[in-house]
Amino acid sequence: MTAQSIPDAEPRPRDFVARFARGGRSRRRKGRRRASAAVGLLAAVTLPAFAEPQDWDRFNIGDAVASDSELQPMPFEQAGLSFPGSAFYYLELETTAPRLGEDIHSDAEPAPTSEDGVAEPIARALRVDNSGVDRRRAEQCLTAAIYYEAASEADAGQRAVAQVVLNRVAHPSYPGTVCGVVYQGSERASGCQFSFTCDGSLARRPNRMFWYRAEAVARAALAGSVYAPVGLATHYHTVQVNPYWAPSLHYLTTIGAHRFYSFRGAAGRSSTFRFAYAGGEPVAAPHRFAGDAAATAASDALDPVALQKAYEEEQAQARAQAASVSLRSDAALAPAQSAPPRYTAEQRERGGDSRYVGEKLPDATGIKEEYRNSGRWIASPTS
Repeated sequence: MTAQSIPDAEPRPRDFVARFARGGRSRRRKGRRRASAAVGLLAAVTLPAFAEPQDWDRFNIGDAVASDSELQPMPFEQAGLSFPGSAFYYLELETTAPRLGEDIHSDAEPAPTSEDGVAEPIARALRVDNSGVDRRRAEQCLTAAIYYEAASEADAGQRAVAQVVLNRVAHPSYPGTVCGVVYQGSERASGCQFSFTCDGSLARRPNRMFWYRAEAVARAALAGSVYAPVGLATHYHTVQVNPYWAPSLHYLTTIGAHRFYSFRGAAGRSSTFRFAYAGGEPVAAPHRFAGDAAATAASDALDPVALQKAYEEEQAQARAQAASVSLRSDAALAPAQSAPPRYTAEQRERGGDSRYVGEKLPDATGIKEEYRNSGRWIASPTS
């Protein structure tokens, strides 16, 4: 290779040269001074504005900072919500707020027991799984009953009220629908089955939070949840009253502000209840006023003491009828006895029965000698 073919050598790189500005720190100091000045200027403008006496409602969040808001009276200080011991009752509800998981109940909760320690019968699941109108109406009616009857109570009290409604749905003495049970008797001016349906309570707008709480309890009950502590209770009343029918019914337990009762005898047996839902919910609203005569007749028909007595009488009649049928069947199965023959005077003179007795026939009642040992062992099987 000749010297002429050697490429020219790469030129030598120049040395790296860099310059650093010496004014960086001074620029940062100037930026900080400008920011401090802006903050001071803003404070000088806004402080007099805030100090000036005027309304600043746009900075309020509802009534969170309103100092002149009117204090609402406690429930026991309001008319219609006060009863003996109500102050202790409502204050206890406020001081014992439910904690996480505290109000979760199991369907296996203990059933009520009688005075002698025997467990009372409990209800079975009544599932209102119909979709559409029936489900919505049943849920609305049961929510209204829970809200207006036990809105301020714990979950146990609300579940107990829901169970009473479903127990009535399953009992043949009451309508077979949830709305039918809740608004039964609402056509009367007083004495309806659930007082809120005829005392004007429905005119009050419900509290949204408490309504949603009652609705959750109603949904669980309609989905098959059973509250065992109230058993087969069909009646209850608040602890501050004593209705005439209370001594005649079977007392079960007290939950919250209510005492719960079931029927005695045949009316309260578990076999009387039929926990099957057939649908056909009526409109979720009170009935129209039916007049004094119809209201009185309906009141007599729904009297719990009269219902209980009617079941006992019906049970007694059923027992008497069964006994009569048994006697007739025994008489039919008994061997018929032939009536003694009746003879005329002339036949009796000829001998009567003796003329029809076969005296000369061979003895047919005895056993012949060759068959006397029939069926006996010839020899003992153990020998």
